[in-house]
Amino acid sequence: MPIRTAAIAAALAGFVFVQPVLAEDCPGNPDALGVARTVEIDTTGGPGFGLEQYKLYDFLQAGEVVLTFDDGPWPDNTAKVLKALKDHCVKATFFAIGKHAVWHPHILKQVAAAGHTIGTHTFSHANLAKGKMKGEPGREEIEKGLSAVKFALGAAPAPFFRFPALQDPDDFVSYVGSRNLAIFSMDVDSFDFKTRDPSKVVKTVMAKITKKGKGIILMHDFQKATANGLPELLNELKKNGFKVVHLTPKHSAVSIETYDEAIKKEFAGPMADARPMSSVVKTITGQ
Repeated sequence: MPIRTAAIAAALAGFVFVQPVLAEDCPGNPDALGVARTVEIDTTGGPGFGLEQYKLYDFLQAGEVVLTFDDGPWPDNTAKVLKALKDHCVKATFFAIGKHAVWHPHILKQVAAAGHTIGTHTFSHANLAKGKMKGEPGREEIEKGLSAVKFALGAAPAPFFRFPALQDPDDFVSYVGSRNLAIFSMDVDSFDFKTRDPSKVVKTVMAKITKKGKGIILMHDFQKATANGLPELLNELKKNGFKVVHLTPKHSAVSIETYDEAIKKEFAGPMADARPMSSVVKTITGQ
């Protein structure tokens, strides 16, 4: 799919290298992956990344990977993903669904507090290639997703966007570009939504990334198989000499006020999940 030409100069000039969290600085894990380098991206014009769909910006070096997780935040699974990443002092990019963000804001805030990058993945994971999404309904999915994540975080997320099911109609590619949101596809699909077996997720990812030699890996912190398999996957990446690149934005995303207000009204009242339920409601007698 075409990417707006306005993105070319901006994105090429927009890679800035920031001091990474090195593997040797990871407490308690001498075999940690760490972060080999941190890249800052100027998202002006909506550049696209991930060679499966967008060929213009092949910025990864041999042996480098970017870890990405879609469809969260989600109870239990996201926490397991965060722990696995922490144990290896690794940073990743999370593409949050708007509804999930407002259902579980405390989990999303934990993702942010751990230093990971948070982008958006529409409001309800709608396939924007479907006819009913054409025009305003699709734009609303994109914008409400951004506003919902901002509402849940209490701060604007990164201007990073991933289309659900990677379905990217030209009109929405152009729209996202006009909103200065970088578009992320992938190089390696874990297909973790097709299995309940953590070992299968690990084998799938390692086989594909070994063949390609580098790439953006697509996983889901929504999926239990990934949550349970991630510790072993990170061990395998380290053992096979891969290095992690952390993506960060030059600027935060800018939401649209009308959608911000709509989200506030839709989720008016106390945030039902502002704290974990176990800290609000506790059984003291009985079972």
